[in-house]
Amino acid sequence: MPADLQLPIIEPGAPTPIEEDPLDLMDEIDRLKVEKDATILAHYYVDGEIQDVADVSGDSLQLARAATKVASGTIVFAGVHFMGESAKILNPSKRVLMPDLLAGCSLADSCPAPELRLFQDQLRAEGRTFETVAYINTTAAVKALCDWIVTSGNAREIIDRVPAEKEILFVPDQHLGRYLVEVTGRPMILWPGSCMVHEVFSIQDLLRAKRNNPGSLVIAHPECPRNILEHADFIGGTEKMRQFVAARAEPTTLLVATEANMIHPLQKIAPQHTYVPVPGIMASTGETCACNRCPHMARNTLQKVRDCLRDGRPEIVWQPHFDAAREVLERSLLK
Repeated sequence: MPADLQLPIIEPGAPTPIEEDPLDLMDEIDRLKVEKDATILAHYYVDGEIQDVADVSGDSLQLARAATKVASGTIVFAGVHFMGESAKILNPSKRVLMPDLLAGCSLADSCPAPELRLFQDQLRAEGRTFETVAYINTTAAVKALCDWIVTSGNAREIIDRVPAEKEILFVPDQHLGRYLVEVTGRPMILWPGSCMVHEVFSIQDLLRAKRNNPGSLVIAHPECPRNILEHADFIGGTEKMRQFVAARAEPTTLLVATEANMIHPLQKIAPQHTYVPVPGIMASTGETCACNRCPHMARNTLQKVRDCLRDGRPEIVWQPHFDAAREVLERSLLK
């Protein structure tokens, strides 16, 4: 894990960005949304100021469904690349822009479509019958090879749809897959991928934080490794986290084991609580860091949101494999 995960991402040789007043940028974005007939969708993991200027903030499932209902001609998706792809696939008549096309995903990168296809062919050659279930954190090319797409919000429901006589190949997140094996009782063939953010949480610092905050509760995303989940008082995706904290009236200190920007929507819906991000640990040095920030989500800035609205680029353009991906996305997320 790079030691400088928290630093601003600047391309080699690129000029240092000029700082602009966030309030001025937000006013300009509000004006451009009307002028350009655009709707902004923002994931819970982007900076809070972007969530505040968005028309819809949410998790992957909420945003995928919201993308199908956008009435404006343009969607600006503040998130990572696979999310922009999904928005385009589910609403192909709309122009879909992203603040930064280089905002990728370590999970999506861990499962390239050619490697998945080879592994599927190998399993079939062995005479195994299976259905492939993919976490939404995958490229459209991978989705086109799958039978089902899940988010952390609908995974258990989708697993129940897979016929009992078939094996399940779950890609790409081994930690989410292992958690689903435990809660559903369905054995799975797990792809060895993981999220770079959830992989780095420090169990030592989590336990220290619990000791230093008597009466605190740990809420953790199922993408976390098992040793973190074993100490969690609540395990759930981002929307389930919001529901959990909103339902708890008594002010509580909550230790949050997911991307640190998730604290923003938690504070908005349940301000009575105190939220503490669980520290991560750098694999390269073993040192504790505040690296529970996704460097890909961090590529989204107010300036880039403004620029893509103003300039009409960069844009997600339709690809041939989007047709196959659309069928599985609609069946999995919309029906």
